Amino acid sequence: MKAVCEGVYFIPGRDEMIPDAHMYVIGGPDAEDLTLVDAGLVGKGAYKLDAIRRLGLDPAKVKRIILTHTHLDHIGCLRELLDALGEVELWIHRAEAEPLEQGDPRTVYGMDMFRNMCEMQYGLTPKALTFKVDRKLEDGEVVELAGMDWEILHIPGHSAGSIGLYNRSGRILISGDVVYADYAIGRFDLHGASGPQLRESLLRLAELEVDVLLPGHNQIMKRVPPGYIADTARQWAPYLS
Repeated sequence: MKAVCEGVYFIPGRDEMIPDAHMYVIGGPDAEDLTLVDAGLVGKGAYKLDAIRRLGLDPAKVKRIILTHTHLDHIGCLRELLDALGEVELWIHRAEAEPLEQGDPRTVYGMDMFRNMCEMQYGLTPKALTFKVDRKLEDGEVVELAGMDWEILHIPGHSAGSIGLYNRSGRILISGDVVYADYAIGRFDLHGASGPQLRESLLRLAELEVDVLLPGHNQIMKRVPPGYIADTARQWAPYLS
């Protein structure tokens, strides 16, 4: 756990049999308005809240949780966080906000076999991961979070409503599960996923100037090599047609 740069903090996921997504906190010790990006796996809420405190941040100042997408490893402990934090808004891209409100499990689990396994393993009921969404995000919006401007980028392919958050002045990209370190990308065989869409999303991200890459899993990159995302897109292009 550490500050990636001024105003952005990294809380690593704690993987089990199923990966636990990283959480990012936007804001700082003096901010009255903190934002969490992604939640994490079922049962990880207490760990994420304790990690926020150990960073010297006050969970009572969290005003919203933004999800890069609604797969279980990013949303599983959302109820735990909301119950602990109280009046906190939930922001998700429209393409996945509406299915989440309707209780459609496909956007959470991706495939029926995985759903059945997780419901048994974690004791989840069919409607356990149904939530009211306070703001349905659209591509191209610019939101101010703790004095920093973040562009909302709709980058489907891993899921229908995947988003990235891009801070242009700091050249910081929170990429969810679209692109990782080590020339890796998110899988594209789940409900709502699309190889061709993922390729187009990678090419869109490749046009950005990115110095700091903050993905949903694995390593973070603080000195992204020039052309890294373009090279990643090129390597995966044969599989994404």
